[in-house]
Formats: sequence, C-alpha cells, structure tokens
Amino acid sequence: MRPVTVAITGGIAAGKSEALAAFARHGAATSSSDQVVRDLHEHDDEVRNAIRERWGDDVVGDREKIGSIVFRDARELEWLEQLLHPKTRAAMDRWLGTVDAPLAAVEIPLLYETGGESRFDAVVVVTAPPALREARRGAFADREARLIPDEEKMQRADFSFVNDGSLEALDAFVAGVVEKLLSSSAA
Repeated sequence: MRPVTVAITGGIAAGKSEALAAFARHGAATSSSDQVVRDLHEHDDEVRNAIRERWGDDVVGDREKIGSIVFRDARELEWLEQLLHPKTRAAMDRWLGTVDAPLAAVEIPLLYETGGESRFDAVVVVTAPPALREARRGAFADREARLIPDEEKMQRADFSFVNDGSLEALDAFVAGVVEKLLSSSAA
C-alpha cells in the first residue's frame, strides 16, 4: 500500500528541517531533498564531471564555491538546477517507492518553484518572521529573492505553521497534521 505523502516547504531558516524531524518522531518515513543534493554533489559522477567541465576542479564538491557562483548569476543557477532537479526528483521517487510506512514526509525547499506540489497528497508550509529567520541563518536576501513569497505558499498549502515559538509547539502542530492525514487516509 502506498504511503500518504506530505511535502514540507517554506522559506530559508523557517524550520523545515525541524518539522521534518518532528514528522519522524511521529512515525513518518522522512527524506530531505537538500540531503539528496549533497549526495549528488559528493557521489554522482555525472554531476561532478559536469561541474568540473563548467567551473573547474577546485569547485567540485565545494557547495560554498558553487553557491558563490550561482547566486550571483541567474544563468549559472538555471544551469545547475537543470542538472540537479531531475536527478533529485528521480531519487525522491525511488525512495518513495521503498517506503514501508503509512506516512512519508519529504523536505523540499523549492517545491512550489519547481511545480512539485502535485506529486504529494498534502503540503505543509513552515514559515517564520524575517527577523527571526535572519537571526537563525544570517543574511539570505540574495537567495530568498527568487523564491515564491511565504504568504503565497501558505495560501496554496494544505497546512501552514508560523514557527516563531518553541519546538514543542512545532511538534504539536506536526502531531495534529499526522493525525489528520492518517485518519483521512483510513476513511
């Protein structure tokens, strides 16, 4: 039986990874597209060779150097996304095909930006006030500018949470989402 699938998305430093961890605590199988991308950078020869050819040996596997290139030049970012997004989606689909749990939660920061929301039964948006997110992560305006605003994501989502309180509050929100998703799938 196929698990109920939920995508977790939201702004930079909003608490998506903490939400993913809360889903795991509540019995969901979990995966992170950020981890898939890290694995591709480290282990996928096609990705490593393409980056080597485009930007040189010293950039291969160095996400900081890659970030300094792509977040200054939209064409370079588009090239990298065209390389990584299909491979990330395929890896996620393979993983979902192996899940033996009633619920699978996947963290996907660029869910709406890549049109991936239709692949999931539900979407959770985690957001936080900009000042709090900046305190958590530092300046991120160069990366945030290309994202769909959180307000729009929240309108499109099945569930949303403003993560400006405690981890216990986030955990309670996730527990409620899990209960709702699993009870509606059993009906």
